[in-house]
Amino acid sequence: MNYNNIIVETEENIAVLTINRPNQLNALNSETIAELGAAFKSLESDASVKVIIITGSGTKAFVAGADIKEFYQFDEAQGRELAAKGHQSLFDLVSNLNTPVIGAVNGFALGGGLELAMSCHFRLASDNAKLGLPEVTLGVIPGYGGTQRLAQLVGKGRAMEMIMTAKMVTAEEALNYGLVNQVTLQEELMAACQKIALKIVKNSPVAIAGAIRAVNAGYTDGVNGFEMEIEEFGKCFGTEDFKEGTTAFIEKRKANFSGK
Repeated sequence: MNYNNIIVETEENIAVLTINRPNQLNALNSETIAELGAAFKSLESDASVKVIIITGSGTKAFVAGADIKEFYQFDEAQGRELAAKGHQSLFDLVSNLNTPVIGAVNGFALGGGLELAMSCHFRLASDNAKLGLPEVTLGVIPGYGGTQRLAQLVGKGRAMEMIMTAKMVTAEEALNYGLVNQVTLQEELMAACQKIALKIVKNSPVAIAGAIRAVNAGYTDGVNGFEMEIEEFGKCFGTEDFKEGTTAFIEKRKANFSGK
């Protein structure tokens, strides 16, 4: 599939998805959101892709925010529809993807950009990264999951402060908050993500997908995370990967997982 605003490259079971709007600091407009959603669905359906890394083009920004020109004249109903559609088509999609998604935050991650990064299963940041949710300066709140995911990651108090003050935090502050897992030099960011991705690739895709569902269940209203863990744990016993992994352990060899 051809895209206008994103680039998809795949090598060694790892897909790199780059948002390619450098002149707009990779801001998310409706076309880019639609393309990202389509790309994630396509990559998830490709059994050869075992990890996805998402980043922004250039060295200034991961995603500097949403394209305000597209919605500044919306009314209440249109605003609700905008948020609901974004959740469904991209942000919740990424969070619940069976394929692990690593966010490579290579600069500004603001507003919708930070919300996209927080939708990833975990994040690494370059040392020049700045992260924040500045929506209240525009008279609106984060609408793509920011109020929920930020509090889950950094705690209620810090999330309240970041949202109310609209402040940007540095990469080191984000690391201390638990918002990112690791901080690297700008030029080393993708290599660091690739290194982690290569470790993930060696493991069972079926088990990883189950683990993602189990972890997410603990943050979903009306779902018991422990019960989901039991369910997903049991499912593993009926997979080829479980048979291969346990047999390889007994035979003292490396497992060769089929993802089935």
